[in-house]
Amino acid sequence: MNRTLLGMLTPSSNTVLEPYTAALLAGLMPEATAHFQRFTVKEISLSDRALAQFDPAPLLEAATLLNDARMDVIAWNGTSASWLGFDSDRRLCAAITETTGVPATSSVLALNEVLERTGVTRLGLVTPYLSDIQEAIVANYAAEGIEVVAERHLDDRGNFSFSEYDEATLADLVREVAKGEPQAITLLCTNLRGAGIVAELEQELGIPIYDSVSVTVWKCLTLAGLDPARITGWGGLFQDPRLAA
Repeated sequence: MNRTLLGMLTPSSNTVLEPYTAALLAGLMPEATAHFQRFTVKEISLSDRALAQFDPAPLLEAATLLNDARMDVIAWNGTSASWLGFDSDRRLCAAITETTGVPATSSVLALNEVLERTGVTRLGLVTPYLSDIQEAIVANYAAEGIEVVAERHLDDRGNFSFSEYDEATLADLVREVAKGEPQAITLLCTNLRGAGIVAELEQELGIPIYDSVSVTVWKCLTLAGLDPARITGWGGLFQDPRLAA
């Protein structure tokens, strides 16, 4: 049997990305499946201790272990580059490929590709993060020519706690951000229960919504040569012809 194996580098305290990734890929099983390796992430802040969690060494070790199972793609399924700087993920993905020989991506690089290919310059931002993290994210996007025209954040240092916000809470944040008339809205965090609310909110608001777990799956499928349009019911991301493989 020909199989496509998608490797996901997973924050240790994340309880959302594994079940939601599996749900997104359910219609493609057993042809395409996701496989996960954890490394320690317990807090999201700008403290030295929190920033040190994203040193490349443990991620490369996790990628090497994943590749014992012969992955076709490896993704860093987290959003740290949104505040650390996008080059941190570019360097990490290059190092993963150099170490394993496998194509690599990340949640943030996938999102940025989506924004570029769909021409978004006015972005709405929803996160669970602290205010200083949010300010760094806004500044990094501004440097790329993308204005965050409206944002909401939960001011939480998590990381486990991010998964405990319910879909209704997140939907209300998205609705508030939509009032700023962005061209698209992102739910930026792979430990938020965002993927399941995208389709309904897109219908309600008429604005594309890009969830971090979803964009990671989209990019992994395109790197693996599979058609993302085979995923249905999870929002316009997977059906948009501008984002076809």
